[in-house]
This record gives sequence, C-alpha cells and structure tokens, in this order.
Amino acid sequence: MSMLSVSISTLIALVFLRAFLHKISGFTVFTGYVEDYCLMPSQFVRAASVSIVVAELLVVFSQGLPALRMFGLSLAALLLFLYSFGISININRRRINIECGCGGGAQVLSWSLVVRNGILLGLIAIAMTQQSPSSGGLDYAVAVFGGFLLWVVFLLGDQIIANSSMVTRAS
Repeated sequence: MSMLSVSISTLIALVFLRAFLHKISGFTVFTGYVEDYCLMPSQFVRAASVSIVVAELLVVFSQGLPALRMFGLSLAALLLFLYSFGISININRRRINIECGCGGGAQVLSWSLVVRNGILLGLIAIAMTQQSPSSGGLDYAVAVFGGFLLWVVFLLGDQIIANSSMVTRAS
C-alpha cells in the first residue's frame, strides 16, 4: 500500500470514527435523524440506523487491518454515496432543515455536504488505485501523521460547512 493510500486510509478511519462515536453516543437521537430523511417506512428506521452504525464501525476497524483495507474503503465509498443520495433527495424536496447526522456540530442539509462527500469519494478512489508496496516503519508513521493532518483539514472544512449551515438555518 502506498504512503498516499495510508494517509487517505487514516483520514477515512478518523472521519468514520468521529461519525460512529457521534451516532452511538446519542443513538435514539440519531434514529430520529434517519427518520427525518423520510426515505423508508418507519418500521425500518431502527434497523437501518443500527446497520449504519455497524457499517461505520467496520470501516474504522478495516482501515487498521491491511487485509481488509480495500473492503473498508469500498464500504466507506458506498456509505458516502448513500448519504449523498439521501441528502440530495431531501434538498430536491426542499427539506433542508434536517440535521444531517454526520457527526460533530449540528448541520442542516446542503449541497456543501454532498460536495464534501464527493471529495472524500475522490480520495477513496485515489487510495484504492495506489496499492504499491509500502516502505518501512518511519515512512508508515509519516503517512499516518499525514492522514491525521488531512483529518484536521477535514474538521476545519466541516466547521465552515456547519457555520454556513447555521446562517442558512437562521435565515
């Protein structure tokens, strides 16, 4: 696995760990967010919510296991696609005052979230195509640190989206 791939894999693990912890710490509230999307009958909301949380945890764990990393990146891509699809449907329905449930600060639905997910999808595609053999321990540590720095940039971008989301909500 290339060092770029390791950095992206680290980023994806941290993004999904944050999302998982947010959802699991307020699971009942998260289930309400899933229901607010109005994408399925109410009797399936709890099962879908559990499935999302389990899938996010699988993404996190798989990034730490080289043999499962590609599976985890594929699962992360599927989840990001589905999240973007659900957000897009609701934006097109003009139902934007729904908490996204992404993790972190409160955010209503916006095209910015779809773009953010698209950027993450692009990074996943890069990671999946950069599978050359990796170097030793120091290179690996530097790549993981690079992934952590990418996550910090992600958090800053996410905060900008959340702030603009609050302005939209106030309008």
